[in-house]
Amino acid sequence: MGARLPSGGPYVGERAESSARRPGRITGVDIARCLALLGMMATHILYATDPSGDRVTWHQQIAGGRSAALFAVLAGVSVALVTGRGQPLHGRGLSAARAGLVARALAIGLVGLLLGELGSGVAVILTYYAMLFVLALPFIGLGARALAALAVGWALLAPVLSHLVRAQLDPPLLVSPSVELLVGEPVALLTELTLTGFYPAFSWLAYLFAGMAVGRCRLDSNRVAVRLTLLGGALALVTWSLATLLLHRGGGLAVLESSVPKSFPLEGSLEQGLVHGFYGTTPPTSWWWLTVWAPHSSTPIDLLHTIGTSLLVLGLSLLAGRLLPRLLGVLFAAGTMTLTLYTLHVWALSAELGPPRGTWALYAAHVGATLVLGALWRWSVGRGPLERAVAAASRTATDRALHLPLDPHPPPPR
Repeated sequence: MGARLPSGGPYVGERAESSARRPGRITGVDIARCLALLGMMATHILYATDPSGDRVTWHQQIAGGRSAALFAVLAGVSVALVTGRGQPLHGRGLSAARAGLVARALAIGLVGLLLGELGSGVAVILTYYAMLFVLALPFIGLGARALAALAVGWALLAPVLSHLVRAQLDPPLLVSPSVELLVGEPVALLTELTLTGFYPAFSWLAYLFAGMAVGRCRLDSNRVAVRLTLLGGALALVTWSLATLLLHRGGGLAVLESSVPKSFPLEGSLEQGLVHGFYGTTPPTSWWWLTVWAPHSSTPIDLLHTIGTSLLVLGLSLLAGRLLPRLLGVLFAAGTMTLTLYTLHVWALSAELGPPRGTWALYAAHVGATLVLGALWRWSVGRGPLERAVAAASRTATDRALHLPLDPHPPPPR
């Protein structure tokens, strides 16, 4: 990957600044972002079960949990792209990148809190993403191999620690983060964002680390895309098979059926809930809960499975983007402005615009508007309005950190 740059110095600063400002577009990454957004829209709009409530719908079985995980992995890719790509930053460049990432987190978190005030019925994910960025700050100077190892280790161990801690906490609030919650119950909000909420950032760091490891690789290489596809498919298949084996042949399902708390929100039977998905975490009543694969359960198997499916989609998207960059760049241009389009999607749901919720007509309207608006805006204006605002905040923080005066009398080495 080339020689390490020296810590500090103007070259590192220029590299950090240009990396933060002009990371360059990778068509395959934009395709994957667009697919993640469309998958999340499906889980927000379409019903997760059939009218009888006895069967989980096919679109929920495909998109449930996986689309949000893909979005989180891609957030990690973006972090890597603005912090040095294949060669992590050091010294002042690294400090400046951290300042920019904090500003990015604050801006995205504010949008998430405001969306939480709308009462859209959507578990808004943006404030959790902001917390992910903050928690990732100590790790953005790592290389691809260290990040990949960290992703696997975090996926295995973080749910165990969460299980132990959550056993001592009150039941989750299960509400979207909002300004009202920040002002009225800041400690409860922090607990939701990190451990007990819909997308618990402490465990979800595994997604961000996996994405950062990918972003440190040569994303313009067909070999990398093929490896991501094969690795992701294998990981998804192995983890799904392991969960099935443990629950149905290892006796885990019987144990879990007797350990479901009355306060735990469950759609139908436990077996149906394992397909439909949970609400961010599992009950801390039995260690067997850590063996399940269910959407939004944040268990080791769930995290590794959805990392696998995310790598699979990203690998295929990178390959497709290399084959037809212009055509797919237009078709999936919405992937260049997902923050803006996600915000419009949540607002439209809160305003009850269009056909009734739960219908394919409403989903088609949101998908059509997303694809058309994304393409028109991208090729006539450029960066989305919220993306532009977030980038400006990040750039300002980065520039200020880069131009802070050096200490003329640093402490002597010990």
